[in-house]
Amino acid sequence: MVSAAAIAVSVAAGLAACSSGDDPAGGEAGGTYTIWDPYPQFADDSEWVKLLKGCGTSAGVTVERTGYDTTDLTNKALLAAQQDNSPDVLIVDNPVISTLAEAGALTTTEENKLDTSTMEPNLLGAGQVAGKTYGVPIGANTLALYYNKDLLGKAGVDVASVRDWPTLTAALAKVKAAGKKGITFSAIGTEEGSFQFLPWFWGSGAQLTDLDSPQAVSALALWTDWLKQGYAPNSVINNTQTTSWQEFASGDYAFSENGTWQLANAEKLDFEYGIIPIPASSGGTAPAPTGGEFVSIPVQGKTERYATSQKLVTCLTSGDNLLATDTTLSYIAPVAAVQTKQVAANAKLEVWVEAVKAAKGRTGDNLGTKYPKISEPLWTAMQAALSGARTPQQALTDAQAAAAGATK
Repeated sequence: MVSAAAIAVSVAAGLAACSSGDDPAGGEAGGTYTIWDPYPQFADDSEWVKLLKGCGTSAGVTVERTGYDTTDLTNKALLAAQQDNSPDVLIVDNPVISTLAEAGALTTTEENKLDTSTMEPNLLGAGQVAGKTYGVPIGANTLALYYNKDLLGKAGVDVASVRDWPTLTAALAKVKAAGKKGITFSAIGTEEGSFQFLPWFWGSGAQLTDLDSPQAVSALALWTDWLKQGYAPNSVINNTQTTSWQEFASGDYAFSENGTWQLANAEKLDFEYGIIPIPASSGGTAPAPTGGEFVSIPVQGKTERYATSQKLVTCLTSGDNLLATDTTLSYIAPVAAVQTKQVAANAKLEVWVEAVKAAKGRTGDNLGTKYPKISEPLWTAMQAALSGARTPQQALTDAQAAAAGATK
């Protein structure tokens, strides 16, 4: 998810490191280069668009930018590829990369000479298909547990004791005994629900290729038992991440599973909050799914355009530009050196850096375009188990059969 705030970026300073002289490969001199992004909330006079156009100026070209809604952008990118009319630079949600790569719409970083050496490997993985990399991450968001410090204190819970699933469940029991509510999350029957379930699924040791493994069943049983015990509300079945946050903001819940994009809202809460990583079943930080976008270079009939496109992408994803963009989008940078700067500027981001380091792409493990065909049976199983229509084992057995059939 993306913050709607204006990008506070010193364009001139950031562009100093991105002059057109940096790339001896050259490319088409002058001309217009098109960039499509999923940030329609940023108007033409925003600092974001100024940054894009400034990168064009430093590369010696004019940038023409269009912002689309995420779903609309995917459809338009696929259609443009079919018509040999793709933009020069494309910024898309990371799970879309595998879809566009499979359609033959994107160049690889080997072809377009994009440098990925400083990018965190687990974040870069979301843009990799069959050993090839199709872009660079502009930033990442992920999930963690927000907690209500006042409520936990009154319930006699030391948040430092929450290290794994048993200790988290014990904390929820104490909260309930104190007359308050335990945890809220989103288990809606959409990708949003799967996104929120994956830290628990992966944190059990389960794999998306084996939805009904004992580990997977234990993760779904954890959620189901929380509802049965009254530690989580029945509303989670219909909760989006936004409505789940609204429940937490009421002050009645001890914990909320939510993302970096809620940081601005967290500062407006009427109570003191904290953040901890989502624990894995037996301890440590659970792998959470990565959100965020990749910057890629679509296939062009005129391959000589790639050199200038590479300059544009390098400008957008390096130095002060990356720091400013990720700060505004409430993203964690994909580069360790920039992550260090983010934490230095805001200590509250340290837990998010930890969560992002443990995170993984939904289309990783060579799943690619198979992921959506697995995710839908998974969220269907969640709904069936949480509603009591099926046991966790039954629901996930059905899910595995559906996913296996869909991914043959």
